[in-house]
Amino acid sequence: MPSVERTVTVDQPIEKVWTYLSDFTTTEEWDPPTVSTVRTSGEGGVGTTYTNVSKFLGNETEVKYVVTEVVPHQRFQIAGDAGSMDLLDTMTFEATATGTSVTYHAEFSPHGAAKLAEPLMPLALKVLADKVAASMQEKLAAL
Repeated sequence: MPSVERTVTVDQPIEKVWTYLSDFTTTEEWDPPTVSTVRTSGEGGVGTTYTNVSKFLGNETEVKYVVTEVVPHQRFQIAGDAGSMDLLDTMTFEATATGTSVTYHAEFSPHGAAKLAEPLMPLALKVLADKVAASMQEKLAAL
């Protein structure tokens, strides 16, 4: 199963970084492929659902997400169903001497016909992960 991971460190307090990133609707600001993200139920805790529309390789895809784990100021996990692919995004937060370090790990599990494209995914995902990390770094630094 393809996956990517990036870590960004910013001079912002962990509380501020946590509040921003654990509200998944902010993906519209820091996740370049995101076209829109709408919270469809819940208040942000486990069981909260979101509908995300992202554009990747020229195609728009709708993903239904559900929050699966929340450990305040430590870990936020959300699972997505894009029809032909399951996604699992995990953000871990760590206070540093001057701010916060966030590690974003994303796993992609294609199934059905999408599994045929799996060998091509790592290169595209690396480029995407680099863009997401740069954008996240910029948005968090500006908080």
